[in-house]
Amino acid sequence: MSRESDISRFYSILSQLENTLGGKRMLSRCSGRTGWPQRGVYFFFEDGEYRSDTSNQDLRVVRVGTHALKAGSKTTLWNRLSQHRGSSRTGGGNHRASIFRLIVGIALAHKEQESAPNNWGKGQTSNHDIRRAELLHEKKVSAVIAEMPFLWLPIEDKPGPDSLRGLIERNSIALLSNHQRTPINPPSKNWLGYSCDRERVKTSGLWNQNHVTEQYEPQFLQVFEKLVGEIKL
Repeated sequence: MSRESDISRFYSILSQLENTLGGKRMLSRCSGRTGWPQRGVYFFFEDGEYRSDTSNQDLRVVRVGTHALKAGSKTTLWNRLSQHRGSSRTGGGNHRASIFRLIVGIALAHKEQESAPNNWGKGQTSNHDIRRAELLHEKKVSAVIAEMPFLWLPIEDKPGPDSLRGLIERNSIALLSNHQRTPINPPSKNWLGYSCDRERVKTSGLWNQNHVTEQYEPQFLQVFEKLVGEIKL
């Protein structure tokens, strides 16, 4: 099987997942009371970013992620999603707790031909003055990420590097990544990610850095399809 056919199958499975879940959601309309599984994998899309391997205006995946890949981790799926979304109270967030927020913030600053706050991406700070100076930019990041449609796949396995969540995450990223490959579903010419200074983001077409240079294992699609078929809501 070719990578193109595997990508087509991947999106077919995602379509089944979307039907099972009753549609995509956006973080701007979610809370911890929405009813989340403890653990899972998430798939973000982006308005204006369409697949080119279909005649329909189907959105392409722009980020894949999970959580709790270290043994003993107690991070839940909603914990991770809320870190990406930011604070519903202030509209801000903490890019030091979310690489997704960090790289979107860099891209936004470059696109607007502005400088990101001086300490953006530096250290783990609790300095209130620094956080206050970053608030406006954090709000811009929240406004972008909170409006990205996403799907999630419940996988209630134990935290650890050998989890099924890790397998689905890394293989999905490796499959979708266009890094040093003939592009399939490339970004639009106006994709925000092109303004990011992270080369792997620009070459992969994803808001991901890990796994974009790796080779995927085609058999992961069988596992993916089985997990989607077993969902009980």
